[in-house]
Amino acid sequence: MEKEQKSETEENINKKTKSSEVPKNNKEEKEVELSLEDKIKELEEKLTRTLAEMENQRRRFEKEKDDAFEYGGFSFARESLNLVDNFDRAKQSLENDEKIKGSDALKKTLEHLDIVKKDLISIFKKNNIEEIVAVDKKLDPNLHQAMMEVEDNNKEPGTIVQEIQKGFKMKDRLLRPSLVAVSKKTEKNEEKSEEKTKK
Repeated sequence: MEKEQKSETEENINKKTKSSEVPKNNKEEKEVELSLEDKIKELEEKLTRTLAEMENQRRRFEKEKDDAFEYGGFSFARESLNLVDNFDRAKQSLENDEKIKGSDALKKTLEHLDIVKKDLISIFKKNNIEEIVAVDKKLDPNLHQAMMEVEDNNKEPGTIVQEIQKGFKMKDRLLRPSLVAVSKKTEKNEEKSEEKTKK
């Protein structure tokens, strides 16, 4: 009987210790669960950031690819503009040569130069390279570069009166600016004489 009672009391003690241990395990499990939840949130944030970076990189590569396709020949086009300048210089030089002025050979040569230049300009246009229209336009620092000022009362100040070198654009990008002369108001002789008398 005593043995039975001892075994029963031992069982009761064991049960109590087990029941007291259960809450501890539950707390530990909750702590583990919370830290797992935090880890999951942290991993989700990292994944979100990584996906965002990948998307930004994809967009950047797309833009670079499009730019390479659209403007791949940009530097080649800029170098090719020298051909147009050289045609103009050659034509001007031939026209100013006194030895051949008015000859049939000069006329034919100039005609051929014009044909070649027109072909070159049409090739430029097919590749979206166009001349910038400058004369009689307002000076635009994005397209024109003022090289000198010319006194002209007939035109509004800041109007382009002469084009020294043609400018070109490739689509919406500037290949080179137009070198231009810009109008300014003439100073009146009376104002100059008044300044001299004051001195």
